[in-house]
Amino acid sequence: MANVNVKFNGKEFLLSCDDGQEEHLEELSINLNKKFEDLKSELGNIGENKLLLITSIKVMDEYFETKKKVNEKKKELEKIKSKFLELKNLVYEYKDNKEIEIKSLINNHEDLKKEIDKTKNDYEKILDETAKQIDEFVDKVNLENNIQ
Repeated sequence: MANVNVKFNGKEFLLSCDDGQEEHLEELSINLNKKFEDLKSELGNIGENKLLLITSIKVMDEYFETKKKVNEKKKELEKIKSKFLELKNLVYEYKDNKEIEIKSLINNHEDLKKEIDKTKNDYEKILDETAKQIDEFVDKVNLENNIQ
């Protein structure tokens, strides 16, 4: 434990604190003394005990107001966190849906490609068959013309 001399309302006090907390204790006592002195100059000399009580109440009021604001910010942060998680889930859902859509488009593209190739092959067969029939017809006509 460390000991620290602090000055409050013009008097010296020896206070104990954990090692390493000396500066913090001095800072707190300076802040408290300032609040006390401000109230003393604002309210006049209404007695040390009453000024200490009013100073304590003001400090507690600040503490509770700060605590209330912190709790409100925590609630806001939780709402933001919830919205963020909701948005994150929507993004992943959108991504998953787009991946499914892309796979479907790839499959459709492959199917269309196969259908085009099949149609091309069928068309070539029809052309070949038609050309063959025309050649046979021409040969037959030529043969008949030669016979006559």
